[in-house]
Amino acid sequence: MTCGAPLDVRDKVSDSGWREAPRLRDMTEFRFSASTCQVEGELVPVAELALDPRDGVYFEHHVLLWKDESVPLSSLNTGGGMRRTMGGMPHIVTVANGPGRVAFSRDAPGELVVLPLHPGMELDVREHAFLLASHSIQYSFVQIKGLVNLLHGGTGMFMDRFVTAQYPGLLMLHGNGNVLERTLKPGEKILVEPGGFLYKDSSVNMQAVQMPLRTGMMRHGMYLAEMTGPGRVGIQSMYVHHGSSE
Repeated sequence: MTCGAPLDVRDKVSDSGWREAPRLRDMTEFRFSASTCQVEGELVPVAELALDPRDGVYFEHHVLLWKDESVPLSSLNTGGGMRRTMGGMPHIVTVANGPGRVAFSRDAPGELVVLPLHPGMELDVREHAFLLASHSIQYSFVQIKGLVNLLHGGTGMFMDRFVTAQYPGLLMLHGNGNVLERTLKPGEKILVEPGGFLYKDSSVNMQAVQMPLRTGMMRHGMYLAEMTGPGRVGIQSMYVHHGSSE
């Protein structure tokens, strides 16, 4: 993948090891496979793709903003059936094939994060965070046992899993607020507020831990997501507790 602006920001690292995720700035243009992508806007960014006839992308249908009439759409069954539907996840995603232009937006303020996936990589993403993925990436899901009500923004029962086999691919995510990334060493652990979790390498183990808190005679439980390396962890600085009264 070639880009019109550098995505390598490894020199911008905080004292605790967090760095800016490889995001796309306004009017950045880059190539993937035989196609191009340009990002438009800053507050609620839009990804506009010019798809080559040999390329295609898939996405949740509600993120489609507009498309050329000539761009055909089809559907891809993700499996899982009613389990996915009851968990608040789509069991069908939409596929757009070239040639032509098509644009996507998550209809929320934040950042678009571009993650080139090389052959043999696996990435887990929180529900309703992926914007699009190229057709060379395999799509599946992982059920998160024990975290049913933990990942705010949905039931927390599933994570999207993106896997590359022989060929590289492009994955684009939408993160609310700012997106930061940290690489954990083998056995290194951090605790993340579940609503802030955005993505992780599949090599990173995630489980719920309860932090007991006491206020006078009352005992309260704060649940955090414990991440254990090795691998990358991505977080978002803003999130919405869907379905709450707040």
